[in-house]
Amino acid sequence: MSPETDLPAPTPEAAPDPVAVARIEARAAVLARLDAAKVAADVAETAYRAEAARRTEELARERAHAWRRADLMRSLVAVLDGIADAEMAVAAGQALLRARLGWSDDSEARAEVLARFAPVAVALFEMESEAAPHTALAAFEEWYATTRQSAFWYLFEHYLPDTPLVDF
Repeated sequence: MSPETDLPAPTPEAAPDPVAVARIEARAAVLARLDAAKVAADVAETAYRAEAARRTEELARERAHAWRRADLMRSLVAVLDGIADAEMAVAAGQALLRARLGWSDDSEARAEVLARFAPVAVALFEMESEAAPHTALAAFEEWYATTRQSAFWYLFEHYLPDTPLVDF
């Protein structure tokens, strides 16, 4: 006997069981739907997290601007107490703004900002209506945002480091 004759004769392939094939295909379809659902859930979660991060950042920015706005206006109200006229109110308001922003020297851009801030000081000094200071401040903020392509309140984010004291 040769090795080829020792092998059993190949059996004819049986026809696949249609029920078994249907089950395999149905299981594959179930897994495909579950895989699609997990991908969709992942996409939805990622989109939600991105939107939540964007919205959180937006709210934090609005909060910071509101606090800076209120703080500056509170300081301006304090400075205006005892001021006799609108011209002195403008000077006091501009001096306050310079000090708050750490502006010790002049530039054309700074002079323009100070000039545009003057109506805010006047509106708060004169108090013709409760809305007048809000309107003046909103107009100033809008002008700044339009001309500088950023919010005025970002200027307050540039903190100046403390100058170390030197003993001689």
